[in-house]
Amino acid sequence: MTYDSSLRAVGWARSLPLSSGVKVARDWTRAHLATLGWERAAPDLADSVVLAVCELVTNAHLHARSTAQLILTWDEECLHVTVHDASTRLPERRQASGSALGGRGLLLVDALADRWQARRCSRGKDVTACFQPPRTGQPE
Repeated sequence: MTYDSSLRAVGWARSLPLSSGVKVARDWTRAHLATLGWERAAPDLADSVVLAVCELVTNAHLHARSTAQLILTWDEECLHVTVHDASTRLPERRQASGSALGGRGLLLVDALADRWQARRCSRGKDVTACFQPPRTGQPE
């Protein structure tokens, strides 16, 4: 049997203006996770992805005050969740006090994702989180 080294990937993108709520991002993401079989095969992981999407889109709207571009890319090993916004300022982890209403978004993303990174690009920044399904419950 020969090994096929070509990359197989599928992806989706959605623009989320400031006027759209985070529910739009959450519902859109869940629909695409369902097409991958994650809702059935890895429901806890699907919930983690959706929560991370909510945090990243909220950060783009709140801190960058810009439209968020949400991109999901599945390459058969990792679901890459990327949120692009118009600010070149990279996100910073904050230590929120126990009574603070916010400031925990990146701590959540760090806890939920296998890894994440932020990088500046010519028209703002991208924040990308990677989610790898368990080998035994890998989506189709």
